[in-house]
Amino acid sequence: MLSQALDSGRRISGHIMTLFLFTKSDLLTVLIPITLSTLAAAPHPNVARIPDIIVWMWLHVLKHDIYNQMQDPEEDQKNKPHRPLPAGRITAQNAADVRWLLVPVCLVFSAMYGSTALACSVCLEVLSIWYNEFGGDKTGLSKNLLTAIAYTILELGATVVIGSSIDKIGACGFTFSSIVFATTLHAQDFKDEEGDRLTGRRTLVTLFPTLARMSMMIGVPLWSLCLSRLWKLDLVCSVAFVTYGTIVGARFMVYRTASAHKQSCKLYSVSDIELENSTY
Repeated sequence: MLSQALDSGRRISGHIMTLFLFTKSDLLTVLIPITLSTLAAAPHPNVARIPDIIVWMWLHVLKHDIYNQMQDPEEDQKNKPHRPLPAGRITAQNAADVRWLLVPVCLVFSAMYGSTALACSVCLEVLSIWYNEFGGDKTGLSKNLLTAIAYTILELGATVVIGSSIDKIGACGFTFSSIVFATTLHAQDFKDEEGDRLTGRRTLVTLFPTLARMSMMIGVPLWSLCLSRLWKLDLVCSVAFVTYGTIVGARFMVYRTASAHKQSCKLYSVSDIELENSTY
């Protein structure tokens, strides 16, 4: 009996780890910044619902990530061999079963928080299908645009789930968040540049490498400056904010090795959190 219980526990923990690995790369770039920005934007957040928004976002991110990683396992074999499919932790058929099972789970879970949360869930599913089935991730511009829209809908849904209304400041924050994401999100493509070139994937980094680097060198500090002035941050915070953005942006132009790109992307994720929360 004890050995059977231990075996069951190991199998369950293994399945949980597999699901976690599908979303591991999105923890710092999606779940953490959107959770923080939701708490900052919501006029009257119900803090008891913080676990609710984390679970709500994670389920939707998991659904999309499984769908996305099923599309081109050859790319992940080169870029991210640790992911569940190339690592052999789950078969493509089982991944597909989990992905489609998550569709009604997300819809029912969203419906518990009202029609707006349900509408956000439906929109996220539509965007996921567009992204994965109709070439939304095949070019840099459409990838950035669709991802920025998805991030904004995630923020909106999380704000509703936490039990808060959307005021004018929140709506303005959502708008600027979407624009910031759309214009800088290709930072995440630098670390996968080699694998993307081998598989023929078209991103801003592979199509226009110099322009993509210049856009990061200029875009991140410029957004830092614009947002610090827009929201009237004090001088010390503004200088620190813009200085960090300048350092992060310059790294993409100066350091061009694969390991440097990974570090730059991590630093970008931190600046992304700062940009997100400076909009409120």
